[in-house]
Amino acid sequence: MEGRREDYEKLEELKKQYEMHEMTEDQKEALRRTMMEAKRDNRQKRRRVQRSAMTAVAAAVALFILLPNMSQEIAYAMSNLPLVGGIVKVVTFRDYQYETDRHNADITVPELTVSMADTEKGAQDAAGPETDTQMPETAGQEQALQKTTDEINEEIRQITDEIIAEFEAAAADEEGYQNVIVKSEILATSDQYFTLKLICYQGAGSGAEWDYFYTIDLNTGERLALADLFTEGSDYIDRISQSIKEQMKARMEADESQYYWLDQEDVPDWNFRQITDETSFYLNQDGNVVICFNEGDVAPMYMGCVEFEIPAQTLAEIRR
Repeated sequence: MEGRREDYEKLEELKKQYEMHEMTEDQKEALRRTMMEAKRDNRQKRRRVQRSAMTAVAAAVALFILLPNMSQEIAYAMSNLPLVGGIVKVVTFRDYQYETDRHNADITVPELTVSMADTEKGAQDAAGPETDTQMPETAGQEQALQKTTDEINEEIRQITDEIIAEFEAAAADEEGYQNVIVKSEILATSDQYFTLKLICYQGAGSGAEWDYFYTIDLNTGERLALADLFTEGSDYIDRISQSIKEQMKARMEADESQYYWLDQEDVPDWNFRQITDETSFYLNQDGNVVICFNEGDVAPMYMGCVEFEIPAQTLAEIRR
């Protein structure tokens, strides 16, 4: 985490240098290369945590079946929002608190749980007393949901374990100051989708926030990828990217404090061009796609994490 913060600060300092001084073309070219390396390093560090989490999923899921993950003293209800008869809920898996004059941590690790009891009972009541208590569709849905939530839970544990380990290593040095916060937020609940946002913040001199998004299709029990939302072969990347550029321009015109890296002639490598299938997203309560960028991805750090809701009509023809 310390390295991540230093990279952010380096990136911001380079931007300031560029904006404040006249430079030769050679200096500008060297700055462009350094800037792009810093931005690439930031993205790679975030992705490294996700990749390491996924490699441990299969073994961890088997372990979770055999061993209890939380005691009644630790696990308590964090959210009581039911989905389709209470399919997915969020509880607290771990509550990590640490406070000294120099180091503070407030880390709440969420866990997704699956419960089909209400749905099964409703199906049985509707069909009559001779109907099996667990319909085949319900059983398959529950199995898929359980697999998906186990994978998401393991990824979240890997992310938060790394954050805690880095925090404790820095606290052991008894130098400097740091403030670490991890929390989660349910962004959307419907009869079709469930989305959880994991918010990670680290402050030490300057602060940095980065977020993770987990969206589950409740009809299939699968975790959604961006491509899953659109018809095969459709131009969703181009449509979404163009909408984001238009929104960036509109925001900057409406508010001079808003600034995005767009159409910069001096440092074109900073410019936002298009999203990828790996770009973070979620579906909001209206079912619209919301594209999410971490600090430093498409705008200066002071802009924080930024989001762009894509109008429904922009994607209506190609949505599944």
